[in-house]
Amino acid sequence: MKHIIPFLIFAIVLNSCSSEFKPATFDTISVEESYEAEISAVYSKATGSSDLSKSINTNVENAIIATLNTSESKTNLTEVLKAFNKEYLTFKKDYSKIDEPAWELHIETELVYQSEAIITLVISTYEFKGGAHGNDKIKLLNLDAKTGKTLEVTDFITDIAGFTTLAKTHFIKSLEENEDQLTIENFFFGKPFHLPENIGFSEEGLVLIYNVYEVASYDLGYTEFMIPFSEAESYLKMN
Repeated sequence: MKHIIPFLIFAIVLNSCSSEFKPATFDTISVEESYEAEISAVYSKATGSSDLSKSINTNVENAIIATLNTSESKTNLTEVLKAFNKEYLTFKKDYSKIDEPAWELHIETELVYQSEAIITLVISTYEFKGGAHGNDKIKLLNLDAKTGKTLEVTDFITDIAGFTTLAKTHFIKSLEENEDQLTIENFFFGKPFHLPENIGFSEEGLVLIYNVYEVASYDLGYTEFMIPFSEAESYLKMN
């Protein structure tokens, strides 16, 4: 199976929780069904039947599906996998004379941060439907640890403009530390610096990740850097 989480700068942290608050616990679920296409799914699932667990699992599944380039509108991960395989079989039938490798769909999630306030999971997907290369994508999913609700950046960052300025400083610093000798001019396609779609929590601070094609060519792959809590905390709405 293709390993599709190319970065592991995160460390899982479970802060001490009060006796009144029971944090969610997670199992790792693997899809065992066999398909003609190369399909795998290994994802985190909150245990139990509490409202918190149900909310987390619904939002994780929805986030995974939203990350995929599915041709049909689906709300169930199992149905998405079946639809992908069906599309592959239809392709093979319609283009039987074309010698193409099997299509691939790989899904992997990782619980990377958990506190009394926030849960962060990384969702990584890889899709291949022929051609020069497949499509990699990463999503950092932040959830309210008490409700399971999906959090947007504005739910935990107070001053977006100020945080953007701080992030630009750390982005440039990360480039200076990179051996590839890249500069900010190699990114953003001539546009001003902007925050990535993916901002999540790690043990040491906030991690920011730009997906492939988001700010640079495919050859440069993912672009990521971190802002330590010591510098980011003044912009956070929660401890």
